[in-house]
Amino acid sequence: MKVFIAFVKKEFFHILRDRRTLLILIGMPIMQVLLFGYAVTNEFRGASLVVLDHSRDDLSIELTERLESSGHFEIFQSVQAEEDIHEAFKAGSIKLAIVIPDDFSKTFYSGDQTPLQVIADGTDPNTATMLINYASMMLAHFQSEKQEGQSMPFAIDVETQMVYNPELKSVYMFVPGVMTMILLLISALMTSLTLAREKELGTMELLLVSPLPPLLIILGKVTPYILLAMIIGFMILSMGVFVFGVPVIGSLLLLFLVSILFIITSLALGIFISSRTNNQQTAMLLSMIGLMMPTMLLSGFIFPIESMPWLLQGISYIVPAKYFIVILKDIMLKGSPIHFIWTEVVFLTIVAFVFLGLSLKNFKLRLE
Repeated sequence: MKVFIAFVKKEFFHILRDRRTLLILIGMPIMQVLLFGYAVTNEFRGASLVVLDHSRDDLSIELTERLESSGHFEIFQSVQAEEDIHEAFKAGSIKLAIVIPDDFSKTFYSGDQTPLQVIADGTDPNTATMLINYASMMLAHFQSEKQEGQSMPFAIDVETQMVYNPELKSVYMFVPGVMTMILLLISALMTSLTLAREKELGTMELLLVSPLPPLLIILGKVTPYILLAMIIGFMILSMGVFVFGVPVIGSLLLLFLVSILFIITSLALGIFISSRTNNQQTAMLLSMIGLMMPTMLLSGFIFPIESMPWLLQGISYIVPAKYFIVILKDIMLKGSPIHFIWTEVVFLTIVAFVFLGLSLKNFKLRLE
């Protein structure tokens, strides 16, 4: 028994000395609880909203202020025409729009049905449904408050409209998300594991001391994964279009080019991870923690970013998958041209160049 206890103590000391094991045992559960606890929520806060107020009377102004003061919505800007609403939707600046008709106050107090239009961005059906439910409940509460002490019934007739996805098909959201996940899995995770395996076997050292420059070695290792990712990305897109009926309204050439850009960005991340690790286990761990988990939780693929705490929202700005999902939805569902998505394209380009440069530097250091 004394020998057994001594052996157990030795194993405990071994675990405590191994930082990677401690990270798996302690860091992973803490990170998962925090991320799922804050990211997985149905409460929506601070969603961007515009109000097209044709009436501009005291009642319509009071209603607009009530919507904003609730904390669930933030007025993005004032709009003067319906064209401004569609431009804001296409640019991705807003999630919801409310159109208040002429003579809103007069119609409301006369007891007639007062039409009010609520327009939501249907590219994310779950978010759109939640926002419309929020707005409808707030309008019903506003109506009931005005009803107190009045003999004549007041009624607001809410007309809802979903732009870009009128039927609220969830596949419109999942095809871009799944395409992003698969491309990231092939490009980043598989690349990092492949290069880490070369180091583990000792063959990478032979390549690094060969006459080939490090840049050509890296390109030679990742080119097959670029081609595989392109083929599989085309397969996913084709299945989405021909099997599930997901539209591609925008330019196919633009969609192809930004997909190549995201593949290169993912490869750059995978190469960087492999350049900082010496074995497949560490590469797998870093890829899962640094790439796959943030992509699942913080890219807007499954959970709306606007409902997360400000800290997680801030972290989401450095998740490349978030920008690629926005680009896919804008091109496929909205038909957006390049000037609507240039910010996302520039970010992915910067990430690709930065991490390719860091990876190349790391490989040169290994040569020295």
